[in-house]
Amino acid sequence: MSGQGQPGGEARRAGDIGAESDKLLRRSLGKFELLYLSLGGIIGSGWLLGPLITAQYAGGSAILSWIIAGIFTIFIGLAYAELGSAIPKSGGIVRYPHYTHGGIAGFILTWAYFLSAVSVPAIEAMGTVTYLSSLYPPLTSNGVLTPLGIAVAYLLLIAFFIINYAGVNVLGKTIHGLGWWKLIIPVITIVILLVTVLHPNNFTLGGGFFPSAEYVAGGSSGIAGFAAVLYAIPTTGVIFSYLGFRQAVEYGGEGKNPQKDIPFAVIGSLLIALAVYTLLQVSFIGAIDWNHLNVTPGNWTGLGSSVLSSGPFYEILRTSPVTGAALALFTVWAYILLLDAVVSPSGTGLIYLGTGARTVYGFAANGYLPEVFLRIGRTRIPILSLIAATVIAAIFMLPFPSWQSLAGFISSATVFTYIMGGIGLETLRRTAPELQRPYRLPGAKVLAPIATLAAGLIVYWSGFATLYYVISAIMLGMTLFFAYYTYKYLGMNKGASIAIGVINLVAVLGSAYYLYNSTSALSTANNLAFAVYMTSLLAITVLDLAVLRFLAKTDEARREVKASVWLLAYILLITVLSYFGSFGLNPIIPFPTDTVVATVLTLGAHYGAVYTGFRTQAIEDVLEELKQLTQS
Repeated sequence: MSGQGQPGGEARRAGDIGAESDKLLRRSLGKFELLYLSLGGIIGSGWLLGPLITAQYAGGSAILSWIIAGIFTIFIGLAYAELGSAIPKSGGIVRYPHYTHGGIAGFILTWAYFLSAVSVPAIEAMGTVTYLSSLYPPLTSNGVLTPLGIAVAYLLLIAFFIINYAGVNVLGKTIHGLGWWKLIIPVITIVILLVTVLHPNNFTLGGGFFPSAEYVAGGSSGIAGFAAVLYAIPTTGVIFSYLGFRQAVEYGGEGKNPQKDIPFAVIGSLLIALAVYTLLQVSFIGAIDWNHLNVTPGNWTGLGSSVLSSGPFYEILRTSPVTGAALALFTVWAYILLLDAVVSPSGTGLIYLGTGARTVYGFAANGYLPEVFLRIGRTRIPILSLIAATVIAAIFMLPFPSWQSLAGFISSATVFTYIMGGIGLETLRRTAPELQRPYRLPGAKVLAPIATLAAGLIVYWSGFATLYYVISAIMLGMTLFFAYYTYKYLGMNKGASIAIGVINLVAVLGSAYYLYNSTSALSTANNLAFAVYMTSLLAITVLDLAVLRFLAKTDEARREVKASVWLLAYILLITVLSYFGSFGLNPIIPFPTDTVVATVLTLGAHYGAVYTGFRTQAIEDVLEELKQLTQS
């Protein structure tokens, strides 16, 4: 150990702190259990609500949103398939950046992922309650959960906790059984609608396959045509629905043969989901009967205020003008969908609460939280991490009370961290070439940057109004970083660490609040307020790096500073582009020029990250651990 920490003490070694607790986890998940964990994470409230909201923004071309997002996510998944097979760790997605770039970049990405992972159980519980409001309207009001609706969502959250507490063996068997249901129900729904009520002309209503601006939800902000297809990917629940592929990676440390099974589960689940979600969007658009909905044909925005808002597929079945045997089938299947409205998103929420627990566990394994969160309970799960994830999910139901408002934030925060998939793969190929890779991605020199680019573009397309929350939340996380990690593992004086953390907190909150108020809740441009916001972020970024460079006492700290510059620069530059690009408040850079610029920035970040990645102490620990396992 080296470096001075608190007065009279030393900085601790920031290696793979969770290595010992990893050994206590139960390794009982088989190949198909990992597959259904990923597939169960993908098929949740997204299939019940996503097609309606996506159609509001893109009309008939919403089909392309699902196809593009699915292909992009497959590129990201391919990168994580190699990482997961090489280093199968529970909470793996938040641990890989720490292995490749150390504590600063690792913390920023772990914090962003943490914000998303621990809140998904809330979004799935709310998705369930939103659908049930078709039967009992007092659960929601204008698409937002009422106090009664929130109470019901809390009861679901408690049920998720109980099943997760029973242990990963029980969870795996439960999800395996639910997996068949979660797959069969949407497939049969697709068949029923395509065979009985397909209206091909629906796909070109509202001005064509790419509807005119006056007919789509983003049209008032100038987002229409192909831009609307891209904007819908992160903001309407499309990419949110695909993100469940990560479950096989997150539960990797509890698999029987994760080196072979993780790639199978990740890629298999994404291919199935791409087919299912695309056909769901086709069947939904084709089944819309505008007259029975009292909506002008082609007015895609109007669908959101129709009866479809509480349960799109259920209401289509209930209101379609069919007779005879078709009517009987629709009536029966409508009630089955109400049952699925509980089963499908609840199954996803159940999985994600476990994911949230493993994210908190990975947070502690990196040294960003106290080691008490590594404690393994009698059912061999990280018990205190599970409790923390449950409490945080409950809190997330309060400020974001609607499904769509959570989906946009969660999607962007999660995908932001996925830029490390391709970066981590290529960095480890350079810094740890001896690492055994049971699945080795062919053509990684090309596919790794594409994976990074896919994640970066999806984040950019989410628009400034969403990215503002993500970036502000990420920068606020530096308060926790200085309050704990820097003095404990980088050798900084405790008082100085806390002082810098407080400066971060005040600067980010103050400038973010000023921008929010000055732009009428991010609805109008205010260049002065944006300049103040960005100047504040730049100033605290420079201050943070300077303090870490000159006050931290370890050689590891200095390497971590160098390895984090690319990420902090990317955050600042993509925020500026987002404000002035076609999805921003002051869109002076038109589409697709802005997307070309975002492409250049993201690829620059990729190669900068690969160049500055280094052989961390954490990856040394992992290599030593894997070597011992091979010899034993």
